[in-house]
Amino acid sequence: MLDSIHPDLIGGVAAVLTTIAFLPQVIKSWRSRSTRDVSLGMFLILNTGIVLWLIYGLILESRPLIYANTVTLILTGTILVLKLRGDRPR
Repeated sequence: MLDSIHPDLIGGVAAVLTTIAFLPQVIKSWRSRSTRDVSLGMFLILNTGIVLWLIYGLILESRPLIYANTVTLILTGTILVLKLRGDRPR
């Protein structure tokens, strides 16, 4: 069964899903202006890993890795910036 599925298709779907997975948190944090329940340590580690994946993609000249990790870094970076700014009163 897996022989009939192209690896780029699986990678592309995985990249899209793992990238857009952060969109609901970005929207929730932006609307509520609260990141109180978001772990700073987790997002610092996550963003560091995403930057490394992006560098890896650039070294390999892999467009899927570059595109997916650039968008993911924008989304997770937004959450991190909101967290570092601190919660603002409504």
